[in-house]
Amino acid sequence: MATKLTVDGNTAAAHVAYAFSDTAAIYPITPSSTMAEVCDEWAAHGRKNIFGQVMKIAEMQSEAGAAGAVHGSLSAGALTTTFTASQGLLLMIPNMYKIAGELIPAVFHVSARCLATHALSIFGDHSDVMACRQTGFAMLSSASVQEVMDLATVSHLATLKSRVPFLHFFDGFRTSHEVQKIDAIDYDDIAKMIDMNAVKQFRAASMNPEHPELRGTAQNPDIYFQNREASNKYYDAVPEIVESCMQQVYEVTGRKYNLFDYYGAPDAEKVIILMGSGCDAVEETVDYLMGKGEKVGVVKVRLYRPFSIKHFIGAIPKTAKSIAVLDRTKEPGALGEPLFADVCTAVKEVGLDVTVIGGRYGLASKEFTPSMVKAVYDNLGEKAPLNHFTVGINDDVTGLSLKIKEEIDTSPAGVSRCKFFGLGSDGTVGANKNSIKIIGNHTDKYAQGYFAYDSKKSGGITVSHLRFGDTPIKAPYLLTVSDFIACHNSSYVTRYDLLEGIKEGGVFLLNSPWSTVEELEHQLPAQMKNTIAKKKIKFYNIDAIDLGGKIGLGSRINMIMMSAFFKLAEIIPEADAVKYMKEAIVKSYGSKGEKIVNMNNAAVEAGLTGIVEIKYPESWATATEGAVPVVVPATEYFNNVVKPILAQQGDNLPVSAFIDNVNGIVPSGTTKYEKRGIAIKAPQWIIENCIQCNQCSLVCPHACIRPYLLTDEQVANAPETFVTKKATGKAYEGLQFKMQLSPLDCTGCGNCADV
Repeated sequence: MATKLTVDGNTAAAHVAYAFSDTAAIYPITPSSTMAEVCDEWAAHGRKNIFGQVMKIAEMQSEAGAAGAVHGSLSAGALTTTFTASQGLLLMIPNMYKIAGELIPAVFHVSARCLATHALSIFGDHSDVMACRQTGFAMLSSASVQEVMDLATVSHLATLKSRVPFLHFFDGFRTSHEVQKIDAIDYDDIAKMIDMNAVKQFRAASMNPEHPELRGTAQNPDIYFQNREASNKYYDAVPEIVESCMQQVYEVTGRKYNLFDYYGAPDAEKVIILMGSGCDAVEETVDYLMGKGEKVGVVKVRLYRPFSIKHFIGAIPKTAKSIAVLDRTKEPGALGEPLFADVCTAVKEVGLDVTVIGGRYGLASKEFTPSMVKAVYDNLGEKAPLNHFTVGINDDVTGLSLKIKEEIDTSPAGVSRCKFFGLGSDGTVGANKNSIKIIGNHTDKYAQGYFAYDSKKSGGITVSHLRFGDTPIKAPYLLTVSDFIACHNSSYVTRYDLLEGIKEGGVFLLNSPWSTVEELEHQLPAQMKNTIAKKKIKFYNIDAIDLGGKIGLGSRINMIMMSAFFKLAEIIPEADAVKYMKEAIVKSYGSKGEKIVNMNNAAVEAGLTGIVEIKYPESWATATEGAVPVVVPATEYFNNVVKPILAQQGDNLPVSAFIDNVNGIVPSGTTKYEKRGIAIKAPQWIIENCIQCNQCSLVCPHACIRPYLLTDEQVANAPETFVTKKATGKAYEGLQFKMQLSPLDCTGCGNCADV
């Protein structure tokens, strides 16, 4: 029986890579770093691979160095892997040509990510792996966390049998960091699948002073071409080898894969072709549209290189009339993006009578939802469908974007959808990962978690999207409808539309010091009060900061909020949730002593008892007054571009908003207009203790504490509450000193108080 794991895609890939590898040469780059980190951790704890060895790991000085070390290690007869993404993968390309040219078995695991062009983005698309399609590496794509586990195994099995190196890739962040409950492939089963004769042949072909040979020669025009063509038979054999390895995995797991998998109506007329995490979004939409009688389907590309025309054509229904090929990359100046060009070539070669159009989606992890998928199918149904389109953005410049005519909800019945707004480093994301593991590991329910961050990291906004259900979850996109929403930072009520997408009668939990209707009347914006009353939301408040302070946990409110979530969401019985949380506390904090364990246990109890239900008046439905965000006069660029981005509304900005910044150059100094007000506690200047050393100002990482010198005239015109003291030093004779805090810029980090 397979082991159930609740893990992210990176960990699933690492599980397999560790099993097959003697060594790994690594260099960290987001979002692939976790793969190397967990392998390093397992090795440190003595975990054995299928050969009974501990993986040897070497961190190099760069990705180029890691690729060189991989090449050298492989040449010496050690099964070697690496993990990378984006520009890091591009630095490996020279060595990839050599490894492929020398027909050395290897697997690179890549969490596919944007390349830096007009701007850097750490988020996911296929622009990096598409830059490698000419290297000679076979390329295998996984669409979900479960597929990462299964197809990583296929990659390692197939590279040994074929001698062709493999690039196994999956979408950065969307799959690499998504947490899912999956079936692991145990090492005993992996050991039974591996071809040990192929392993022996690989090791026997290594460089050895006992039988020296010349490698890496230089060749002239007389023989280079012929030698290059001599490898054709190895690439011709890859599709059948991969197919046989997929069959091996099927026999062990019961999960069936093909080089190209078709899903949908057997008589489909409209077909989408794509690879990566978008496949699951399309599959979910196909189910929805088929339920309405539409003849639609999707071809999911697994083995992208070598591209097998025979297997590809076999996957397309004979009834297909029109095909939309979706690429998660942009290739400026090309006649079409890579997958589209390959499909066009394949269709032309076999003379298939079908219309083929191409489009781009999901660059830099841009959302790709069922509503967008439906827009693609709608376009296929037009008499003259738009070609070279984009979906998910508003292109009001070149007019290439598809309009989303209908917002659809494809979630199967019984799925619980929960959204959490947290502050970077407040423990919200960690608590939600624990919630997923508790539900995933202790129940038969399926669980999924995806965590959206802004780029501020500590102190920035985090939005956790969790789904729980009785059937496998195929939803690689953010929640558009929520049953439960929690806000862990009260400053967010005026900055974000927290209740967007909450369902009628849904649950809203707010962490704030406002426990009465009278306080909330003034502290909540009118729009939020309208939504709460009109949708008849069950509204609860908890003062987790106060509770955490009394317990001794300070601002670490994650355990309190996690306990409150389990009580209100009712996904599993409350008593079971408490039991599992306390077991997790002992596992996480037991080594830190009984006091820490007891504090966290007290936090669990506080979360259950500290909730206050808010009985709001019906008049909230028509409220026109309430709290408003702090607004300061700003530049046109800030108001038109930065401000919507900060409000999490950047998806709504059209292409025309960036015409003046097409090269990525933007005005500087815009942060001075952003007033976040996220500090739970702000520092207070104790005037009588101040020796005017200015160290608090010096250490402040956000430049929100500033010393000022004032004349007597300026002090005389100041309000009574404006206190100063005589400035010290001969140079400042006759001046007053003031240390001033900007509370709306403060993050409450405490560095000033510490220094």
